[in-house]
Amino acid sequence: MRLILLGPPGAGKGTQAARLVAKHGIPQLSTGDMLRAAVKAGTPIGVKAKAVMDSGALVSDDIVVGIVADRIEEADARKGFILDGFPRTVAQAEALDRMLQQKGIKLDAVIEFRVDEASLLSRIQKRAAEAVAAGGTVRPDDNPDIFKTRLDAYRSQTAPLLPYYRGTGELRSVDGMQSVEAVAAEIDSILAAAVS
Repeated sequence: MRLILLGPPGAGKGTQAARLVAKHGIPQLSTGDMLRAAVKAGTPIGVKAKAVMDSGALVSDDIVVGIVADRIEEADARKGFILDGFPRTVAQAEALDRMLQQKGIKLDAVIEFRVDEASLLSRIQKRAAEAVAAGGTVRPDDNPDIFKTRLDAYRSQTAPLLPYYRGTGELRSVDGMQSVEAVAAEIDSILAAAVS
C-alpha cells in the first residue's frame, strides 16, 4: 500500500497516518527524517544533501527524490509506505512520478483531507489547550500565527497538487471534519477499493 496524504495543517493527516502505520505495518516516511538519516549515514545522496544544507541553501527536488528513492528500497517499505510532507509542489510530484515509474511502482491512492479552514484554527487551539491541560507541551506549530503562515504556504505551494492528482486519477477525498473514527472508516474503504 503506497499512499500520499494531502491536506492543510491541522487536517488530521498525522493522526490517520499513525493509525495506518499500526494497522498495515508500513512506514510513514517523513522527508525531513529521511534527509537527516541519509546525512548521518553518509550515503552518496546524503553527502550531497549535507553540502547543500551546510551552505544554508534548500535541498533540491532531485536530492529529495533521490533520498525517497533510496528509502523505499529498504525492507520495511517493500509492502508499502505513506509519504509525509512530500511532495509539496507539482514539480516534486512530477519528479516522484518519474522515479516511481522507473522502479515499476505505482501509488495506490492520494488521499485529500477536505476541511473547513475556518474551523482549523479552533481545532489547533483546542489541541494546544488539551496538551496544556494534560501537562504536556504545546506543539510549536500550534501557535495561531505560525499556523496561519503554514496554511498560506499550503494554499500557495501544496494545494495545486489536488488538480494534478485529480488529473492522474489517483486522488480520493475524505471529509476531514468528521470524527477520527469516521475519517478512518472512509480511508479504509478507499484503500479496500484501491487494492482490490
